[in-house]
Amino acid sequence: MSPEQPTPRKPPSQIPSDMNAFNRKVIDDFRANRGHLTGPLAGRTLMLLTTTGAKSGKERIAVLGFGKDGDRYVVIASGNGAPSHPAWYLNLQARPIATVEVGADKFKARARTARAEERDALKRLVPYIEQQQTLTKREIPIVVLER
Repeated sequence: MSPEQPTPRKPPSQIPSDMNAFNRKVIDDFRANRGHLTGPLAGRTLMLLTTTGAKSGKERIAVLGFGKDGDRYVVIASGNGAPSHPAWYLNLQARPIATVEVGADKFKARARTARAEERDALKRLVPYIEQQQTLTKREIPIVVLER
């Protein structure tokens, strides 16, 4: 008799192999349902952040988790722990005006990188930053979006 093999478990929140295709589906779902996601992301609260390409000048959409502080939104430029900053963050550094979509609300916002003295307070709004920071040596920027 052979020992019983444990049932393999799917790792939690596995990163899709084709992130662009995954994000296109999320964006379509988000817009079709006014920000209420269905499928594997049902119940999650995400934002769509449209930036203008620093080099291309083309609009680019990023799907991001966020925290809220009054009228301000707070996001982190993690790129899932990538060794370099995500393109959307570089775009905001070059052109800080972006379009934010949260739920059915869509508005223009000015982006800025949080100052060192703000980081501790803002980290509480995006607690997953600590886990993401373990994946990279660079300091993950915290971005504040204000109407």
